[in-house]
Amino acid sequence: MLTKRIIPCLDIKDGRTVKGTNFVNLIDAGNPVELATMYAQQGADELVFLDITATVEKRKTLNNLVNKIAHHINIPFTVGGGISSVEDVSMLLQNGADKISVNTSAFKNPLLINNLAKEFGSQCVVLAIDTKKENDGEWYVYLNGGRLKTEIKCFDWAKQAVDLGAGEILLTSMNNDGTKQGFALDITKQLAETLSVPIIASGGGGTMQHFVDVFQQAKADAALAASVFHFKEIVIPDLKRYLCEQNIEVRI
Repeated sequence: MLTKRIIPCLDIKDGRTVKGTNFVNLIDAGNPVELATMYAQQGADELVFLDITATVEKRKTLNNLVNKIAHHINIPFTVGGGISSVEDVSMLLQNGADKISVNTSAFKNPLLINNLAKEFGSQCVVLAIDTKKENDGEWYVYLNGGRLKTEIKCFDWAKQAVDLGAGEILLTSMNNDGTKQGFALDITKQLAETLSVPIIASGGGGTMQHFVDVFQQAKADAALAASVFHFKEIVIPDLKRYLCEQNIEVRI
């Protein structure tokens, strides 16, 4: 049985780690290099770096910062933000990324997923989906860092992306993001039980029990969180011990 993964996320704006609630009201959460180093030492399974304003500001991801972080960690490192070509990915991999995350650019040009999978392998391509549950009870895809609603349902886009070669889905619930009220179990479970690739649940982790719930009830392969780790409300070694006690397999 594969172990469940715990993944801290560094949301980067202007070279600093930030954290918001429901994708707004960003506050400073610290130096990304220092945080990354701490998480690697604490036993995080992977690290995700998202340059959250790259797409809106129409610029590329911060290669120098990626390089600096990569030199301080020894765990798999996923980088996203502003990626729209094979060349962008080559540059990030040369600077120390192990995987890349695409979101808006892939939605606007789905063949990008196929091109990246062919060039670098599916295991390198993580599709990030920002999704929001609307009044009709359906989960819809949002673009541009949660600023732009589409009429496409989350599950339909996730399935199409996997068919095109995405090797993993990073699923962020905008309704749950930053609330610390728990992950979005329903949409996470739908993707996890139906798609053939690992699902990373993101948005809403606030207690250790929330992580148990997303693994046991929603069948997520990994759980990603930010503020609870940045502000030391949950410490990764303690979380992993708690998960072990609940008979959830994790790498200690």
